[in-house]
Amino acid sequence: EMCIRDRGIQLRRVKGERLRLPPWLKTDIPVGSNYARLRDSLRDKRLSTVCEEAKCPNVGECWGGGESRTATATIMIMGDQCTRGCRFCSVKTNKAPPALDPHEPLNTARAIADWRLHYIVITSVDRDDLADQGAGHFAQTVREIKRLSPLLYVECLTPDFRGDDRCVETVAGSGL
Repeated sequence: EMCIRDRGIQLRRVKGERLRLPPWLKTDIPVGSNYARLRDSLRDKRLSTVCEEAKCPNVGECWGGGESRTATATIMIMGDQCTRGCRFCSVKTNKAPPALDPHEPLNTARAIADWRLHYIVITSVDRDDLADQGAGHFAQTVREIKRLSPLLYVECLTPDFRGDDRCVETVAGSGL
């Protein structure tokens, strides 16, 4: 018999017996019209989200709208394959990922315009294989978003660009 103590709860388990997850670690299977609408829109425009790629357990709550019924998502641009292999992340790693999709900036902007949001977060994989590490693609995505939704607030969670200030300037000058 083994005793496990977690969050003030003591669980006892007989050797070989499967220990069930505590209730605070369980999430519902994603369902609902908000979730389905957002998922279908992302698939239709071939977009990635950090929600899916990083296997976030809260995707159903965020996309479904939770109690507030406001669906949220963080768009992940530049594909779904990162050139770094950080141990804490579930995003696929590839030292030579596919070329950037030239339609992604406009497709991203169209999807966001369709969702009629007031605020959006754009993030990305690391693309150390590109000369500008994807800063130009980031900037083009922001310009397209602002062209279709000029009043939308856009937040960018960029890669570290390996400390290259020119990349930061490119994104910062995009109309955020």
